[in-house]
Amino acid sequence: MITRDAFRGSTTDELRYVDKTFTYQGTLNVPEQVLKLRLDFSMWRHENLYLPFCIKTIKGYLEKRRNQVNRKEKPRVRLIQKANTDSGGSLVSCLASGFYPCHINLTLFKDGQPVSDHEITGGDLLPNGDGTYQMRKSLEISAEEQSEKHNYTCSATHLRLDNKMDVSLEYPGEPFKSVISSVFVVLALVLVFGTVIAIITWKRRHAVSFLASDEHVDATP
Repeated sequence: MITRDAFRGSTTDELRYVDKTFTYQGTLNVPEQVLKLRLDFSMWRHENLYLPFCIKTIKGYLEKRRNQVNRKEKPRVRLIQKANTDSGGSLVSCLASGFYPCHINLTLFKDGQPVSDHEITGGDLLPNGDGTYQMRKSLEISAEEQSEKHNYTCSATHLRLDNKMDVSLEYPGEPFKSVISSVFVVLALVLVFGTVIAIITWKRRHAVSFLASDEHVDATP
């Protein structure tokens, strides 16, 4: 428990009561005897009023919110890549959302090696509207690095997960190439099936026309 007094925007004194240890830091210009009486009273107030009331309040809250506090929600983890038009590079982000309790460990890997903390941006724990939490860690990739082949992975550990969750991202540009290849395959299949259907339709029409012409010849005297 920490109690601070301030005057004109500056802290004048601070009282700390942690694990039944009472400490004081301040700049009050008062006689030592007066200060001692004040500290003794503050200590008694913390031990006999503030601390019991605080514990009682927290216990009551935990009892009322037992189902919410004791629930465990599995995180949804995604590894996404967005282009950075200013630098010509991209931003790889590991996003975990919807997890509870709030303790989670997210680690970004590049080619199997953990990325150092000074290269990572984000990492703040943020609340969701449904009472769960989210966290994002990002890595800036330069335009030069994009031309190289690197594998990016996000690893998440959480109380709700039996094992750590690994989500991978291919090196920049590879997903786009995969999409283009898939589109060409689909177009090729459509072209083949369309050609087969056109040939079958043409043959059927040709056969019907041939039979009709034969019937006309047979009916002529």
